[in-house]
Amino acid sequence: MKIDLFDDDELFDEEPTSPRERPPRKPKRKRRRGGGSGETAKRILVALPWIVFAIAITVAGGLVFAAAMIAIGVVAISEYTSMASRYRPLTIPAYIAVAGLVVAAHFGTSFNVLYVIAAAFPLLFAFVVRARLREGATVSLGVTLLGVLWIGVPLAHAVFLRDLPDHGAALLIDVLVGTFVADTAAYATGRMFGSHKIAPNISPNKTVEGLIGGFVIGTMGFWFAGLYQDWLSGVDALLIGAAVAAVAPIGDLFESMLKRDLGTKDTGTLFGPHGGILDRLDAALFTIVVGYYLSVAVVY
Repeated sequence: MKIDLFDDDELFDEEPTSPRERPPRKPKRKRRRGGGSGETAKRILVALPWIVFAIAITVAGGLVFAAAMIAIGVVAISEYTSMASRYRPLTIPAYIAVAGLVVAAHFGTSFNVLYVIAAAFPLLFAFVVRARLREGATVSLGVTLLGVLWIGVPLAHAVFLRDLPDHGAALLIDVLVGTFVADTAAYATGRMFGSHKIAPNISPNKTVEGLIGGFVIGTMGFWFAGLYQDWLSGVDALLIGAAVAAVAPIGDLFESMLKRDLGTKDTGTLFGPHGGILDRLDAALFTIVVGYYLSVAVVY
Protein backbone atom coordinates (compact mmCIF):
# COMPACT_ATOMS: atom_id res chain seq x y z
CA MET A 1 0.00 0.00 0.00
CA LYS A 2 0.96 3.62 -0.33
CA ILE A 3 3.47 5.09 2.08
CA ASP A 4 2.69 8.73 2.82
CA LEU A 5 6.09 10.25 3.56
CA PHE A 6 4.86 13.80 3.69
CA ASP A 7 2.00 13.93 6.15
CA ASP A 8 1.48 17.63 6.77
CA ASP A 9 -0.39 16.91 9.99
CA GLU A 10 3.06 16.41 11.51
CA LEU A 11 3.72 20.10 10.90
CA PHE A 12 1.05 21.31 13.35
CA ASP A 13 2.08 24.17 15.59
CA GLU A 14 0.34 22.28 18.35
CA GLU A 15 -1.20 18.85 18.70
CA PRO A 16 -4.92 18.80 17.99
CA THR A 17 -7.13 18.29 20.99
CA SER A 18 -10.79 17.77 21.52
CA PRO A 19 -12.88 20.99 21.60
CA ARG A 20 -13.55 20.57 25.32
CA GLU A 21 -9.88 20.23 26.18
CA ARG A 22 -8.34 22.68 23.74
CA PRO A 23 -5.72 24.90 25.45
CA PRO A 24 -5.42 28.63 24.81
CA ARG A 25 -4.06 29.34 21.34
CA LYS A 26 -0.34 30.06 21.30
CA PRO A 27 1.21 32.64 18.99
CA LYS A 28 2.24 31.02 15.73
CA ARG A 29 5.86 30.93 14.76
CA LYS A 30 6.74 31.75 11.20
CA ARG A 31 8.15 28.80 9.29
CA ARG A 32 10.92 28.98 6.79
CA ARG A 33 10.19 27.83 3.28
CA GLY A 34 12.20 24.92 1.93
CA GLY A 35 14.70 22.93 3.95
CA GLY A 36 13.79 19.74 5.73
CA SER A 37 16.14 17.56 3.69
CA GLY A 38 17.29 15.68 6.79
CA GLU A 39 13.71 14.94 7.82
CA THR A 40 12.87 13.87 4.27
CA ALA A 41 15.79 11.42 4.27
CA LYS A 42 14.56 9.92 7.56
CA ARG A 43 11.07 9.48 6.16
CA ILE A 44 12.42 7.76 3.06
CA LEU A 45 14.46 5.34 5.18
CA VAL A 46 11.35 4.52 7.22
CA ALA A 47 9.31 4.04 4.05
CA LEU A 48 11.70 1.81 2.10
CA PRO A 49 10.90 -1.54 3.78
CA TRP A 50 7.18 -0.80 3.49
CA ILE A 51 7.52 0.03 -0.20
CA VAL A 52 9.29 -3.31 -0.69
CA PHE A 53 6.48 -4.99 1.26
CA ALA A 54 3.81 -3.33 -0.91
CA ILE A 55 5.52 -4.43 -4.12
CA ALA A 56 6.07 -7.97 -2.84
CA ILE A 57 2.44 -8.61 -1.83
CA THR A 58 1.16 -7.00 -5.04
CA VAL A 59 3.36 -9.21 -7.20
CA ALA A 60 2.40 -12.30 -5.16
CA GLY A 61 -1.30 -11.59 -5.41
CA GLY A 62 -3.89 -14.26 -4.62
CA LEU A 63 -4.24 -15.45 -1.05
CA VAL A 64 -1.00 -13.76 -0.03
CA PHE A 65 -2.35 -10.36 -1.03
CA ALA A 66 -5.74 -11.01 0.57
CA ALA A 67 -4.10 -12.14 3.81
CA ALA A 68 -1.95 -8.99 3.81
CA MET A 69 -5.08 -6.84 3.38
CA ILE A 70 -6.68 -8.57 6.37
CA ALA A 71 -3.56 -7.96 8.47
CA ILE A 72 -3.48 -4.29 7.43
CA GLY A 73 -7.19 -4.02 8.18
CA VAL A 74 -6.76 -5.46 11.68
CA VAL A 75 -3.96 -2.99 12.49
CA ALA A 76 -5.92 -0.08 11.01
CA ILE A 77 -9.09 -0.96 12.95
CA SER A 78 -7.03 -1.27 16.12
CA GLU A 79 -5.67 2.25 15.61
CA TYR A 80 -9.09 3.65 14.78
CA THR A 81 -10.89 2.12 17.77
CA SER A 82 -8.08 3.29 20.04
CA MET A 83 -8.48 6.85 18.77
CA ALA A 84 -12.26 6.72 19.23
CA SER A 85 -12.18 4.78 22.51
CA ARG A 86 -14.31 7.30 24.39
CA TYR A 87 -17.23 6.39 22.10
CA ARG A 88 -16.86 2.68 22.96
CA PRO A 89 -16.45 1.25 19.43
CA LEU A 90 -16.98 -2.49 19.04
CA THR A 91 -13.52 -3.73 18.13
CA ILE A 92 -14.06 -7.48 17.70
CA PRO A 93 -17.02 -7.25 15.29
CA ALA A 94 -15.12 -4.57 13.38
CA TYR A 95 -12.22 -7.01 12.91
CA ILE A 96 -14.66 -9.68 11.74
CA ALA A 97 -16.45 -7.35 9.33
CA VAL A 98 -13.24 -6.03 7.72
CA ALA A 99 -11.83 -9.54 7.32
CA GLY A 100 -15.17 -10.64 5.87
CA LEU A 101 -15.10 -7.82 3.31
CA VAL A 102 -11.63 -8.83 2.11
CA VAL A 103 -12.55 -12.53 1.95
CA ALA A 104 -15.75 -11.72 0.06
CA ALA A 105 -13.82 -9.60 -2.44
CA HIS A 106 -11.27 -12.35 -3.08
CA PHE A 107 -13.59 -15.34 -3.31
CA GLY A 108 -16.76 -13.62 -4.48
CA THR A 109 -18.09 -10.52 -6.20
CA SER A 110 -19.25 -7.04 -5.31
CA PHE A 111 -22.61 -8.54 -4.33
CA ASN A 112 -20.87 -10.70 -1.75
CA VAL A 113 -19.23 -7.57 -0.35
CA LEU A 114 -22.68 -5.99 -0.03
CA TYR A 115 -23.86 -9.11 1.81
CA VAL A 116 -21.05 -8.70 4.33
CA ILE A 117 -21.93 -5.03 4.85
CA ALA A 118 -25.56 -6.00 5.40
CA ALA A 119 -24.54 -8.78 7.80
CA ALA A 120 -22.43 -6.31 9.79
CA PHE A 121 -25.55 -4.62 11.17
CA PRO A 122 -26.99 -7.63 13.05
CA LEU A 123 -23.45 -8.60 14.08
CA LEU A 124 -22.87 -5.19 15.64
CA PHE A 125 -26.30 -5.28 17.27
CA ALA A 126 -25.54 -8.66 18.81
CA PHE A 127 -22.35 -7.33 20.36
CA VAL A 128 -24.17 -4.23 21.67
CA VAL A 129 -26.72 -6.46 23.36
CA ARG A 130 -23.98 -8.69 24.74
CA ALA A 131 -22.13 -5.66 26.13
CA ARG A 132 -25.39 -4.36 27.64
CA LEU A 133 -24.87 -0.91 26.21
CA ARG A 134 -27.99 1.10 26.95
CA GLU A 135 -26.61 4.60 26.94
CA GLY A 136 -24.46 5.55 23.97
CA ALA A 137 -25.41 2.46 21.96
CA THR A 138 -26.29 4.54 18.90
CA VAL A 139 -22.96 6.38 18.94
CA SER A 140 -21.06 3.14 19.54
CA LEU A 141 -22.76 1.49 16.55
CA GLY A 142 -22.22 4.52 14.31
CA VAL A 143 -18.55 4.95 15.17
CA THR A 144 -17.86 1.25 14.61
CA LEU A 145 -19.68 1.19 11.28
CA LEU A 146 -17.75 4.26 10.12
CA GLY A 147 -14.47 2.46 10.77
CA VAL A 148 -15.62 -0.69 8.97
CA LEU A 149 -16.67 1.26 5.87
CA TRP A 150 -13.72 3.67 5.85
CA ILE A 151 -11.14 0.89 6.18
CA GLY A 152 -12.80 -2.32 5.02
CA VAL A 153 -14.42 -1.18 1.78
CA PRO A 154 -11.17 0.26 0.30
CA LEU A 155 -9.22 -2.86 1.28
CA ALA A 156 -11.84 -4.97 -0.48
CA HIS A 157 -11.42 -2.77 -3.56
CA ALA A 158 -7.65 -3.24 -3.36
CA VAL A 159 -8.33 -6.97 -3.71
CA PHE A 160 -10.76 -6.32 -6.58
CA LEU A 161 -8.14 -4.19 -8.35
CA ARG A 162 -5.30 -6.68 -7.82
CA ASP A 163 -7.48 -9.58 -8.98
CA LEU A 164 -8.38 -7.94 -12.31
CA PRO A 165 -7.26 -10.27 -15.13
CA ASP A 166 -3.89 -9.73 -16.82
CA HIS A 167 -3.17 -6.18 -15.63
CA GLY A 168 -4.41 -6.04 -12.03
CA ALA A 169 -1.00 -5.89 -10.37
CA ALA A 170 0.26 -3.19 -12.75
CA LEU A 171 -2.87 -1.07 -12.30
CA LEU A 172 -2.64 -1.30 -8.51
CA ILE A 173 1.00 -0.22 -8.60
CA ASP A 174 0.09 2.62 -10.98
CA VAL A 175 -2.57 3.85 -8.56
CA LEU A 176 -0.16 3.70 -5.63
CA VAL A 177 2.52 5.51 -7.63
CA GLY A 178 0.03 8.21 -8.61
CA THR A 179 -1.08 8.58 -5.00
CA PHE A 180 2.49 8.80 -3.70
CA VAL A 181 3.59 11.29 -6.37
CA ALA A 182 0.50 13.46 -5.78
CA ASP A 183 1.22 13.52 -2.03
CA THR A 184 4.90 14.35 -2.36
CA ALA A 185 4.27 16.98 -5.06
CA ALA A 186 1.55 18.62 -2.97
CA TYR A 187 3.92 18.74 0.00
CA ALA A 188 6.82 20.18 -2.02
CA THR A 189 4.86 22.80 -3.96
CA GLY A 190 2.92 23.78 -0.86
CA ARG A 191 6.15 24.33 1.08
CA MET A 192 7.71 26.36 -1.71
CA PHE A 193 4.79 28.39 -3.03
CA GLY A 194 1.81 27.83 -0.72
CA SER A 195 0.06 30.84 0.77
CA HIS A 196 -3.69 30.23 0.29
CA LYS A 197 -5.07 27.78 2.86
CA ILE A 198 -7.64 25.18 1.81
CA ALA A 199 -9.11 24.07 5.14
CA PRO A 200 -7.20 25.75 8.00
CA ASN A 201 -9.56 24.37 10.64
CA ILE A 202 -8.82 20.79 9.56
CA SER A 203 -5.32 20.77 8.09
CA PRO A 204 -3.66 24.17 8.44
CA ASN A 205 -0.69 23.44 6.19
CA LYS A 206 -2.57 22.37 3.07
CA THR A 207 -2.70 25.10 0.44
CA VAL A 208 -4.31 25.75 -2.91
CA GLU A 209 -0.87 25.91 -4.51
CA GLY A 210 0.03 22.51 -3.07
CA LEU A 211 -3.29 21.11 -4.24
CA ILE A 212 -2.67 22.29 -7.80
CA GLY A 213 0.91 21.06 -7.82
CA GLY A 214 -0.10 17.67 -6.44
CA PHE A 215 -2.87 17.31 -9.02
CA VAL A 216 -0.73 18.20 -12.04
CA ILE A 217 2.39 16.25 -11.03
CA GLY A 218 0.41 13.31 -9.65
CA THR A 219 -1.51 13.02 -12.93
CA MET A 220 1.73 13.04 -14.87
CA GLY A 221 3.22 10.49 -12.47
CA PHE A 222 0.45 8.01 -13.28
CA TRP A 223 0.79 8.79 -16.98
CA PHE A 224 4.55 8.22 -16.84
CA ALA A 225 4.05 4.86 -15.11
CA GLY A 226 1.67 3.91 -17.92
CA LEU A 227 4.26 4.62 -20.61
CA TYR A 228 5.74 1.17 -19.96
CA GLN A 229 2.39 -0.59 -20.43
CA ASP A 230 1.34 -0.87 -24.07
CA TRP A 231 -2.18 -1.98 -23.09
CA LEU A 232 -2.83 1.36 -21.34
CA SER A 233 -3.31 4.29 -23.71
CA GLY A 234 -1.98 7.74 -22.87
CA VAL A 235 -5.50 9.19 -22.69
CA ASP A 236 -6.70 6.45 -20.34
CA ALA A 237 -3.63 6.91 -18.15
CA LEU A 238 -4.23 10.67 -17.93
CA LEU A 239 -7.90 10.10 -17.06
CA ILE A 240 -7.22 7.61 -14.26
CA GLY A 241 -4.21 9.61 -13.06
CA ALA A 242 -6.23 12.83 -12.86
CA ALA A 243 -8.93 11.10 -10.81
CA VAL A 244 -6.36 9.58 -8.45
CA ALA A 245 -4.53 12.89 -8.00
CA ALA A 246 -7.81 14.73 -7.40
CA VAL A 247 -9.08 12.28 -4.78
CA ALA A 248 -5.81 11.80 -2.85
CA PRO A 249 -6.03 15.09 -0.89
CA ILE A 250 -9.64 14.30 0.03
CA GLY A 251 -8.42 11.16 1.78
CA ASP A 252 -5.80 13.20 3.64
CA LEU A 253 -8.33 15.83 4.70
CA PHE A 254 -10.85 13.20 5.79
CA GLU A 255 -8.36 11.59 8.14
CA SER A 256 -7.19 15.01 9.39
CA MET A 257 -10.81 15.89 10.21
CA LEU A 258 -11.24 12.71 12.25
CA LYS A 259 -7.97 13.23 14.11
CA ARG A 260 -8.87 16.82 14.92
CA ASP A 261 -12.30 15.80 16.18
CA LEU A 262 -10.92 12.91 18.23
CA GLY A 263 -8.09 15.03 19.65
CA THR A 264 -5.11 13.03 18.43
CA LYS A 265 -2.03 13.92 16.42
CA ASP A 266 -1.15 10.48 15.03
CA THR A 267 -3.32 7.41 14.53
CA GLY A 268 -0.71 5.10 16.03
CA THR A 269 2.96 4.35 16.63
CA LEU A 270 3.70 1.64 14.04
CA PHE A 271 6.01 4.05 12.18
CA GLY A 272 7.43 5.57 15.37
CA PRO A 273 7.48 9.37 15.20
CA HIS A 274 5.93 9.16 11.72
CA GLY A 275 2.59 7.91 13.02
CA GLY A 276 0.46 4.84 12.42
CA ILE A 277 -0.69 2.86 9.43
CA LEU A 278 -3.76 5.05 8.90
CA ASP A 279 -1.47 8.08 8.67
CA ARG A 280 0.30 6.33 5.78
CA LEU A 281 -2.80 4.97 4.02
CA ASP A 282 -5.22 7.88 4.35
CA ALA A 283 -5.08 8.95 0.70
CA ALA A 284 -4.84 5.40 -0.67
CA LEU A 285 -8.08 4.42 1.09
CA PHE A 286 -9.80 6.82 -1.31
CA THR A 287 -7.71 6.53 -4.47
CA ILE A 288 -7.85 2.72 -4.66
CA VAL A 289 -11.66 2.79 -4.88
CA VAL A 290 -11.64 5.41 -7.65
CA GLY A 291 -8.75 3.66 -9.40
CA TYR A 292 -10.62 0.35 -9.47
CA TYR A 293 -13.83 1.65 -11.02
CA LEU A 294 -12.06 3.78 -13.62
CA SER A 295 -9.76 0.89 -14.51
CA VAL A 296 -12.77 -1.33 -15.11
CA ALA A 297 -14.46 1.40 -17.15
CA VAL A 298 -11.57 2.36 -19.47
CA VAL A 299 -9.28 -0.69 -19.57
CA TYR A 300 -11.66 -3.66 -19.55
